[in-house]
Amino acid sequence: MSNVAIVGIGMHEFGRTEGVSGMDQGVTAIRRALADCGKQWSDMQFAVGGSMDGGAADTMVSRIGLTGLPFTNVLNGCATGGTALAQAINTIESGAADVGVAVGFDKHEPGAFRIRGPRGKDWYGGSGLALTTQFFGMKITRYMHDYGITQQSLARVASKAFRNGSINPMAWRRKPLSEQEVLDSLMLSYPLTQYMFCSPGEGGVAMVLCRADKAKEYTDRPIYLQAAAVRTRKFGSFEVLAPSISIEHDPGPTTAASKAAFEMAGIGPEDVDVAQLQDTEAGAEIMHMAENGFCEHGEQEHMLANGETEINGRLPVNTDGGCLANGEPIGASGLRQVYENVLQLRGDAGERQVPNEPKVAYTHVYGAPGISGVTILSR
Repeated sequence: MSNVAIVGIGMHEFGRTEGVSGMDQGVTAIRRALADCGKQWSDMQFAVGGSMDGGAADTMVSRIGLTGLPFTNVLNGCATGGTALAQAINTIESGAADVGVAVGFDKHEPGAFRIRGPRGKDWYGGSGLALTTQFFGMKITRYMHDYGITQQSLARVASKAFRNGSINPMAWRRKPLSEQEVLDSLMLSYPLTQYMFCSPGEGGVAMVLCRADKAKEYTDRPIYLQAAAVRTRKFGSFEVLAPSISIEHDPGPTTAASKAAFEMAGIGPEDVDVAQLQDTEAGAEIMHMAENGFCEHGEQEHMLANGETEINGRLPVNTDGGCLANGEPIGASGLRQVYENVLQLRGDAGERQVPNEPKVAYTHVYGAPGISGVTILSR
């Protein structure tokens, strides 16, 4: 049994919210998480939070309460939210505190993910990769060649995302799109079209965590953290911002984080009932299915064609619509995945509820320039 439980969750809707700062979206998420477990900010013994463009997380105490609690800021690219959660878990497991908050939030302008170097110089563009879209297009093209993945599979991933997002009241993109509509949209970086990419967005997510042996004091439906692992890239791993491909090959931080998490939890991929995987673009979800151990490289083509990753499939993936339907506020994205898994394990996911009472849920988040975080939850 885990030493840490999630007893409260809160979220501010993802998308674009005019007139509401990223930090205020984070405050809303905290208040909703506290209300979910019937506690007050003054009951919290510590907080960990992060944001890229929304401001220093610790300054939100001026909005939510000057109680004097220790508040740690984190920033780890798209893995910021997952890292905040991991640090909160470590704080409780160390015995330093019994209960606390993990929060992530952000508010990005359109086009926020373009690459800029020092003094405005675009060194990445000088190597032929002016935008992250070009990197992702190049990486998935090679993967498709090596493992027999088709562009139709990319469209299947994106169409599933928007279909799931259409039944998620917290999602940004609420309009379902057919596979053909995805394929017919503007080509951005071959083979990836406009609707195969996520967009910079806004949102906030917060969690209240506590010692597992005290969880029933906060809720009658605690969700237990069986594992949380964060790993960085090794030499030979081909990641965002890499100017070249090394002759030596390393499978990357996702594979390392996944293996570590499964070892911590004492289970394997076959035990997972629902998974949220990083889908910065449609190809990422496909690659991450294999890198997280849920299939062999190349098997995704068959799995997607047979609907195995649909909500009613063998392994539901990105049941809330993922980054494609929710957008990506960097500070909040990893915690959004955990929020969705808590809903699924509680049986509170509404129209997108995975059948047969899922017991084990998995999240994976990836951030530039090569960091991955994995969590495994159980009820």
